[in-house]
Amino acid sequence: MKYYLIAGEPSGDLHGANLIEGLRKADPEAEFRFWGGDRMAEAGGRQNLRKHYRETSFFGIVQVLKNLRTIRRQMRECREDVAAWRPDALILIDYPGFNMKMARWASGHGIRTFYYIAPKVWAWREWRVKSIRRYVDRLYIIFPFERDYFPRHGIDPVFEGNPLVDAIEARRPTLPDGDAFRRRNGLDNRPIIALVAGSRRGEIRDNLPLMARLAERFPDRQFVVTGVPWLERALYDRYMAGTGLRYVCDQTYETIAAAEAAVVTSGTATLETALLGTPEVVVYRTLWFQVKLQPYVLKVPWVSLVNLNLGREAVAEIIQSDLDVARAERELRAILPGGAKRGRMEADFEELRTVIGGPGASERFARRMVGELKKNRT
Repeated sequence: MKYYLIAGEPSGDLHGANLIEGLRKADPEAEFRFWGGDRMAEAGGRQNLRKHYRETSFFGIVQVLKNLRTIRRQMRECREDVAAWRPDALILIDYPGFNMKMARWASGHGIRTFYYIAPKVWAWREWRVKSIRRYVDRLYIIFPFERDYFPRHGIDPVFEGNPLVDAIEARRPTLPDGDAFRRRNGLDNRPIIALVAGSRRGEIRDNLPLMARLAERFPDRQFVVTGVPWLERALYDRYMAGTGLRYVCDQTYETIAAAEAAVVTSGTATLETALLGTPEVVVYRTLWFQVKLQPYVLKVPWVSLVNLNLGREAVAEIIQSDLDVARAERELRAILPGGAKRGRMEADFEELRTVIGGPGASERFARRMVGELKKNRT
């Protein structure tokens, strides 16, 4: 059968690649075409990559407005390509700003549509639930708490675990120990604190200077910034100049695994850090009025995926218009070796691994998709 996948971010590229490998096992005659990135190209054939996410990623209202003409052109190109290729299934991976519009279009053109990794409608923009119910043939979810949320809104989702576990377990055997990581990156012998400041320009701009202020209070540790390869080094240097922060690029898992603790912005990285077993503090800086509006706009009591999946505050969340360095220092000291909260947090992370599900989720999701298509054909 023929599968057309659309992912618009690095995380979607990773999960899309793992899903393609699962689909190959479940359907040996599978053919692929996709919008995604290098990982999907490696899994599904570079000749089948129609558009790289580097060309399609526009974050924030300002970027979207500035590139509105480009976005409309890309949407038109995508629809024309899907229509010409005539897939058995269109698989939309997260990326709701683009993919929800594709779902509506595909529904009107009789193309079977699977949504893999649901939009976070339980947090904000809940009105999208109606569109999912109307335009998506099958929704595949990756968080346990979503199993209760979506049925309340008339959607019967499929849950088979979280594919992030597959990505981490695939990398775990190759992760260096602390000493090897220090030697590889020219670091000194002090214990490492990982700084995961985000993967977008705005996140680096807002969070990294505040993390640098926190690092000043721990001269006996070295704070290592996890750079991402799609952002230039100069962006990081702008906020690291004159600080003692160290920088490594494209080694996020390696840095977190080598660290005795991490300071992480909200997002998928909070879950990755927990699954790697490294105690963490979640910090996120936003505009003051957004902090004030948070209780009215956000539909959930926490922002980190760790707390959302456990249903309680297992990791401290410091969401402010300006980082309270004193509180961040207290929370970080509490999870360092010997700290009052470290043992409890490590136990919580063990529970999280059980709740989130074991390895093999990508293959299980793929089997369910293939089975759904075969049932539909029959």
